[in-house]
Amino acid sequence: MQLSTLSLFPFSVPKFLHIKASRERESRCYFTLNQGFNRSNKLSRYIVTRSQLGGTGILDATNSLSEIKPSPKFRGVCFYGMTVMAGVLPFGILIVAHPLALIFDPYKTKFYNLIPKLWATASIAPFFDIELEGLENLPPQNAPAVYVSNHQSIIDFYPLLTLGRSFKFIGKNTVFLYPGIGWAMYILGMIPVKRMDIRSHLEAVRRCMDLVRNGASVFFFPEGTRSKDGKLGDFKKGAFTVAAKTGVPVIPMTLIGTGEIMPAGMEHIVNSGSVKLIIHKPIKGNDPEILRLLARNTILDTLSIEAQKKKTALISSKPSII
Repeated sequence: MQLSTLSLFPFSVPKFLHIKASRERESRCYFTLNQGFNRSNKLSRYIVTRSQLGGTGILDATNSLSEIKPSPKFRGVCFYGMTVMAGVLPFGILIVAHPLALIFDPYKTKFYNLIPKLWATASIAPFFDIELEGLENLPPQNAPAVYVSNHQSIIDFYPLLTLGRSFKFIGKNTVFLYPGIGWAMYILGMIPVKRMDIRSHLEAVRRCMDLVRNGASVFFFPEGTRSKDGKLGDFKKGAFTVAAKTGVPVIPMTLIGTGEIMPAGMEHIVNSGSVKLIIHKPIKGNDPEILRLLARNTILDTLSIEAQKKKTALISSKPSII
């Protein structure tokens, strides 16, 4: 095979440099140090390097230069920057409209449905895609319900907000102190709760029941905290007590992929990937324990099925060895 070096070297190629093509169409550079550099010919040896140029300099080369991918840390900086920039205008609108919303729609806050959706969509669009499944299982827009989901990452609420539903989140009280996002959560009517504080939890449940009885929806992460290893934790009864006592349905939802994009404890990085949000059929009942078990089993089974699908896809993508 004849080799062309014009595109790779604009100067004459030294005698000690040879370029050959491997079977994998990767160019290999062989540097013979006993010619040119080692004039004494006493220490003859070869240094072989694999080039990622993917065939550059070969007439029939078909591979191109590898794409330069930003690091997860750089993506993390860009993500938070995008979140802030995308929230400037919506946050200003929230501040101006908040007094009017409190007067005309203090519970459901219909006006706020679109703003969080647009903000969340703009924040995550440059970084990962979201696949929504089971939208037909969502209740009517104005019908109150208790939504529950597994909790893998701090970015879990971004895909949830893209649904455009007016549910109120239950969040850790310290998050409400964060500039920008914490203030927005307060204006949107999110409910703060202190960890390991029974009175705070009881007060949060009472407020949720009041909201639901007045036509609003609420959202819980029944695990209470993010999963560190991706496994589904035990569900607490709070969300299901609200549903049982108010007679509204529980809407289980399964989040897949957020824990890989931004793992718990690594909030400074954003890995590449995609997110899938599955909305399951509503569950109704007057026994909190039965509702808890049904919701958890639904999400657990879905996580197992999706994990098996991913494993099968990885196996099938590997080249077979004959």
